[in-house]
Amino acid sequence: MGSLKSYSCEQCGNDFVSHTALRYHFRAKHLGKVHCEKCGREVLKERLRDHEEANHERTSQQVNHERTSAEKQWCFWDMLQKREEKFVAMEMSTSCRMCPRQFGTIHSREHHEKQEHHFTARRRAQMATGFSSDNIVDYKNPTELERFIEEKLRPIPGPASIACATEIEAIINLIKECFPLPVARLIKGGSYVKGTDTQDWSDIDVVLFSKAFENLEDCKKKLPEVIDDLGKRLKKSSWSSRIMMAKRTQLSLRFRFKCHRNHHIHSFDIMPCYDMLGPTPSTAGIKQSFYRKLYLCNDTDEIQMYSMCLLQYQVEFIKTSTMRVKDLIRLVKHWFRTSFAKPTAQNKFRRLPSSYAVELITIFIWQLAGKPVCFSLVQGMRAILKFLVRYTEMCIVWHKHYSPNCMIFKKVIQKETRPVVLDPTNPTFNMCKNSNAWDEVAHVARRSLLKPLFNGVQAKEPWLFTNGW
Repeated sequence: MGSLKSYSCEQCGNDFVSHTALRYHFRAKHLGKVHCEKCGREVLKERLRDHEEANHERTSQQVNHERTSAEKQWCFWDMLQKREEKFVAMEMSTSCRMCPRQFGTIHSREHHEKQEHHFTARRRAQMATGFSSDNIVDYKNPTELERFIEEKLRPIPGPASIACATEIEAIINLIKECFPLPVARLIKGGSYVKGTDTQDWSDIDVVLFSKAFENLEDCKKKLPEVIDDLGKRLKKSSWSSRIMMAKRTQLSLRFRFKCHRNHHIHSFDIMPCYDMLGPTPSTAGIKQSFYRKLYLCNDTDEIQMYSMCLLQYQVEFIKTSTMRVKDLIRLVKHWFRTSFAKPTAQNKFRRLPSSYAVELITIFIWQLAGKPVCFSLVQGMRAILKFLVRYTEMCIVWHKHYSPNCMIFKKVIQKETRPVVLDPTNPTFNMCKNSNAWDEVAHVARRSLLKPLFNGVQAKEPWLFTNGW
């Protein structure tokens, strides 16, 4: 008996038993939708203009004004670091690196890249690798690496750091005062709060919960007006000369703030939200119910808002790490910033792993080593790079906030494909979906291991487990 022929939807990867069924599916699910040329997101054709105005469109007059203002005030506003567009990335791993097309599976996406864009291994190597002059992998010994961290990466302690912290608290209090609704609760996140920021850059997330939002739907409805009102009030404040507004997103207000005393730059992301979880869930059942609602949610904006409620737990997970681990996190982030070729017009839709994913992978490797208090940063870096080379085997989970018996966790882990780094506070989200370029990460990691910093380096206690890699 012959096997049934299947018809696959090129748009989402689903299979159907007949061409008629496929055509019906395409008309119902995809007809009328187009891809935004600037971000690749699929939107309804009639809402494309609204999407562009909210997320991308700026007049030439605005662009020129922003450029002139930046040049007059601080020429170093244009930093290399770039915030993620969303609090949680949505299926980024299945989007093409060279065009806005999205697919149902990673396999169909990779097949498309090879067939349509001739994305061969050689071309991947050319488009991925770009070691800059200040890359750490060209150092000759561990002493140079330690000196680099102390002089260039780790925030400088002392009076300047205290002054910086004072101004950060002042600007957060200003945000709270300017917020147009009564604030019931405020939580902070980002590299500055977690202690993984560097000397010249930090990001700060501020989530403001208000009881004025009756429910999630009411919050979504009021958000645009609330965000715009907050932005206007901040521009009229006495701190306006040190606040440079950035492109706002659907759910947040963004700006950069320059500390007056030590010229440190902080990238702020202000996110109003309806408090769905509360400050301290009284029972495990409340959190399980929250995860169930998140798992069943199909609205991308609502998923973002659910995830904001988990920010405090994400911060605690990273913040409790030792200072040595945070130095290792800074090194790995610096490696990402200085080892990859900058995106071009050909691969402008390439997305590397998020900074949060990098933090989680680093902590996982440290835990595999037995959580040593003192350790060689070269050994730690080498272990992480060797792990990235084996990304197809990556499966990282923690069970502090959800147990192995949690039904949502079981469902998610059964359907996820490698690599997997499950958010320790959110069993519904695989952090690896932030990226569609894990093969490029593995290639650059492999090249980095051949550099002078790791030349002749052998695994030592407690990193002997890497010998099997």
